[in-house]
Amino acid sequence: MAGPSWLERLRGARKTALLQDGKRKVHYLFEDGLEMAEEYDLKTSQLLARKWREKNALGSCGKWQVEPIFMRRDTQTSFQWRIRNLPYPKEVYSVSVEKDQRCCVVRTTNKKYYKKFPIPDLDRFQLPLDAAALSFTYANATLIITYRKPQEILAAEEELQKELKKIKAANDGDGECKTQ
Repeated sequence: MAGPSWLERLRGARKTALLQDGKRKVHYLFEDGLEMAEEYDLKTSQLLARKWREKNALGSCGKWQVEPIFMRRDTQTSFQWRIRNLPYPKEVYSVSVEKDQRCCVVRTTNKKYYKKFPIPDLDRFQLPLDAAALSFTYANATLIITYRKPQEILAAEEELQKELKKIKAANDGDGECKTQ
């Protein structure tokens, strides 16, 4: 028989919450002694951080293990991904392009983190990946990966914005709903 579902485990855990610095901080204590702490943005309810801790064989609390959070945040000129909660120095990371698999790869020299991710925008335009367009930086436990948008995508996005401006948008609450 399968164990309890994740949602059932969350419901059954002892929970405490705290509102601080524009964040909702929630601490979970599960029946088996496992602890989880999460932080959410109060305005967007977006998960900002999650970490885990369990008791060791002698019953004392171990160190918190932070779960990396991977999210995409584009700018006007580039595709951008942020991987938060990565504790290693910048020299440990390498970011590369796998042209045959049509994806980008993040690796650490200490073999503690590995992530492959595609760029669907390039796939839609059937454009090749260019290693020269890829760069990264690291600050505040966050790896920021940037891929410069190709000229074809910049031109298409500009055309799309022109088209979108032509669409007449209904104002919220102004539209009439006629029923018969």
